[in-house]
Amino acid sequence: MRKFMSITAFAITIVATSALTSLIVTKNIDSLSCKTEVKEEKTASPVKFTNFSSDNTARPADFTYAAEKSVEAVVHVKTKIDVSSRYSMNIDPFFDFFFGRPSQPREPQYREGSGSGVIISTDGYIVTNNHVIDNASTVEVTLNDKRKFDAKVIGTDPSTDIALLKIEAENLPIIEFGDSDDLHIGEWVLAVGNPFNLTSTVTAGIVSAKARNINILNAEMKIESFIQTDAAVNPGNSGGALVNTRGELIGINTAIASQTGSYSGYSFAVPTTIVSKVVADLKEYSVVQRAVLGVQIADINDELAKEKNLKTLKGAYIAGVQENSSAADANLKEGDIITGINGQTVNSVAELQEQVSRYRPGNDIKVNYIRDGKNESVIVTLKNRSGNTNVVKIADTSILGATFKEVDNRTAEKFRLNAGIQIDTIDKNGALAKAGLKKDFIILKVNGQPIRSEKDLTTIVNQTVNANDQERALFITGIFTNGQIAHFAVNLE
Repeated sequence: MRKFMSITAFAITIVATSALTSLIVTKNIDSLSCKTEVKEEKTASPVKFTNFSSDNTARPADFTYAAEKSVEAVVHVKTKIDVSSRYSMNIDPFFDFFFGRPSQPREPQYREGSGSGVIISTDGYIVTNNHVIDNASTVEVTLNDKRKFDAKVIGTDPSTDIALLKIEAENLPIIEFGDSDDLHIGEWVLAVGNPFNLTSTVTAGIVSAKARNINILNAEMKIESFIQTDAAVNPGNSGGALVNTRGELIGINTAIASQTGSYSGYSFAVPTTIVSKVVADLKEYSVVQRAVLGVQIADINDELAKEKNLKTLKGAYIAGVQENSSAADANLKEGDIITGINGQTVNSVAELQEQVSRYRPGNDIKVNYIRDGKNESVIVTLKNRSGNTNVVKIADTSILGATFKEVDNRTAEKFRLNAGIQIDTIDKNGALAKAGLKKDFIILKVNGQPIRSEKDLTTIVNQTVNANDQERALFITGIFTNGQIAHFAVNLE
């Protein structure tokens, strides 16, 4: 009897379920065939239809707001580069002086380049890539409303490929900075720029990866922690904006991964966590105040983990510690694994570089690390590259008390020169005059390095001014116009 009742109940359940299913299917078919008369029957559990809620976060993507907020603040950057320099041969100037052949004078030649930039202040500060304006003799900016301005280069940072420009204008549209730390993989982003000189171009994609190192920068202390996206970026997009759907700047488009030189899948942007610090330093000091830990670091892969018997594949492995560095002062050692900076997790070398790049020499940071399998932490006072916490100064050739000019073709041919700049005017109370140099003297080498332009000389002057040594001097080798070769030591106070 118990078995019979169970079977009977089961049969009744099947019949009831079939009836309800029949009702639902009938209603659906009626709706699709546009019948106006639908027979409804009351049930204990009536069928309900769920409407799309306006506050549902899974709504379709709409980029119009972000595009409208950003497109007016992205500019076209046009550069002109002098490529007519006679100093194209990489030959020691003294070897060429005695044995070389005269170089052939060239007519002035210019190469034009273009890219993008982002207005970040209403009074005309514009951020772009260093490679967009590198070596440019002139920089011209065209706004989205077609107005054109000559731009001044405020400062550059090859280590992050960021440069800061300034135009004389007011009440300009800007893009507000967002926090690239808040970006998530899979989040929608827009790339805004001027590819192929096509102004005001907007493309969309998603964040494909973060803290990506693609080994593209050539700077000595390069910092690569790119945002990777699949938004279409092409030549001319460099220096343009990567924005989130709120229209906030979260990166500066910099590079593409391509076998052809054009877009083929992925593009890379410098995150605003790096950009904002670099821009602030360039505005205040004209040079980046870069803090360093003073360690040699490596990503942990399976081979390194097996070789060093490491228990984790995450973090940045310390392969060496420099003397008198921040790390040495904090007793960090070779074999330690850095896992965090000020509460931010560090899984790779790129992430460590990005975190440290936010701070200046003299700042204290908390470093989490693993030593012998144990989690440790220490407060580290950051230093600059010279091993101190002094503000790095930007110096130019004006501190030498002289102005310079390119060596004319006749003089270069006479002495068979492939390098050198000539003193145009000299202050009798300046550093060069006090050391014995005179007007028209041709500087060929400084501190053992060939000088092919005033930019080369400026670079060496900067290195010397910011050196940790108490005695700061330039050792100059060159030639007078009578052919006499001379050597001088110039003290920089």
